[in-house]
Amino acid sequence: MADLVPFEEITWLFEDFAHTAWRLETRRGYASDRLGPKWARFQAGETAFGYQPDQPWHANVRKQTGLGKRFERVRLVDDPPTEGQRFLLASGLGNVEAGEDIRNLYRADAVRIGLPDDDFWLFDSRTVVESVFDGHGQDLGVRILEDAESVVRACRFRDAAWHHAVATEHFQAQLRPAV
Repeated sequence: MADLVPFEEITWLFEDFAHTAWRLETRRGYASDRLGPKWARFQAGETAFGYQPDQPWHANVRKQTGLGKRFERVRLVDDPPTEGQRFLLASGLGNVEAGEDIRNLYRADAVRIGLPDDDFWLFDSRTVVESVFDGHGQDLGVRILEDAESVVRACRFRDAAWHHAVATEHFQAQLRPAV
């Protein structure tokens, strides 16, 4: 098993990938979200966070997609969504405006098609970055995997998730009455 490294050691991958940065997001909530500045606004009732050109993630997504690269992710969502998932649905709108293609999949469907419970990034179908969290959603670090078995498994999960997931716009429309 690969050693854990701090997330900061792999941030270069978000600029240096050749064609696709793809993520499976499985957590019901993230400590980093609860500690961020948008959380208080969300708690106060704000439900949509738009594109912010000066926000580093948005700026990089816009830059990379402008170069023809793709940022994609599938988020697993409980039914009904947890508070953390409702926050991600709201804050993800800005990521979509920046150029990221975010799709959503109900957790029950993810279980049915055999998706894992662990978050990971897949870069260019060759590098897997597995995220490791504690029981409270606190990031403990990542593992970088480039062996054929790990990469093929991640590609299989990506293909299954992408096939069954629903684009954010359509998913949000279905949830509005319940959120």
